[in-house]
Amino acid sequence: FQRAAAQASFHGGMVLAQYPAFGTFFVQSASPTFSPDLGAALVKEGISYDSIGPTRQAPVGGNEAVVPISYETRVAADAAIAAGAKFIVSPGFQPALVAYVREKGIAMCPGTATPGEMEQAMSLGLDAVKFFPAEQNGGPAMLKALSAPYQNLRFMPTGGVTLENLQRYFALKQVFACGGTWLAKKEDIRAHAFETVTARTRAAVRTMLNFKIKHVGINSKDDAEAKQNASLIASIFDLDCIETPVSFFSGTAVEVMKYQGKGSLGHVAIGTDNVDRAEYYLAKRGVRFDESTRKVDSLGRSTFLYLEGEIGGFAFHLIEN
Repeated sequence: FQRAAAQASFHGGMVLAQYPAFGTFFVQSASPTFSPDLGAALVKEGISYDSIGPTRQAPVGGNEAVVPISYETRVAADAAIAAGAKFIVSPGFQPALVAYVREKGIAMCPGTATPGEMEQAMSLGLDAVKFFPAEQNGGPAMLKALSAPYQNLRFMPTGGVTLENLQRYFALKQVFACGGTWLAKKEDIRAHAFETVTARTRAAVRTMLNFKIKHVGINSKDDAEAKQNASLIASIFDLDCIETPVSFFSGTAVEVMKYQGKGSLGHVAIGTDNVDRAEYYLAKRGVRFDESTRKVDSLGRSTFLYLEGEIGGFAFHLIEN
């Protein structure tokens, strides 16, 4: 499903942010047809889309194929596939329907709420499921508990996901997408209040990325100079001076390098909840990265990455919060 989502041309009652950065939002639309204004409101703040259509019908008209967001029967699944769906998301888990859809070569992400349903989904070859309704079934705490025994399973929580709890869901490494209606509420779409949609989108993206300044790095010519400067900063502000293999930290906010590191003067570390998401978002805004500096964890997730170039003599890098 995750691979299909990355390549999907999805015409339906949801807005699909592009998946490669693992930062995906699904937004239910109230508009009966594609709305360029709604799309523009989302794209303006970093959420991509393919198309928007009715929520529970599957008509096909002109050059636009519209796919529903609920697939409760084989008939509905056939209609969705015929209309061009690349993957299907269902509200609940029907093993026969999952098998039927997969036999047709279409990816499937069924709704699940219990470990038993998730194990059945995995037995059918799935590596991603919807967790629904998320809040009513324990929310992030429940997903965190489920992530331990099901480490190869990915989750898309929907149902009760809001701006207020979004960060707690995306903080879980196995959550690849979140579904919610708060970004594009029906009344706002009907009233053409797209500035409101843009504002909510901005808040959602900011919450998901959770950028913060972690520390500032100062370059030195050698170990002795680094220790001297770090100790001085620590003594002035009554901070601990902690040595690492490549630097000295004065508290947690100042890192004094033992050599001439990145940047003419030093570097600034920008924390984010997910480096891959942040990279994708920033790349869409024209930022370039120094691939030689990338560090990854055992799962292949990026944890550290420098941006190309300098700002005011300082290099900037992303680091996982």
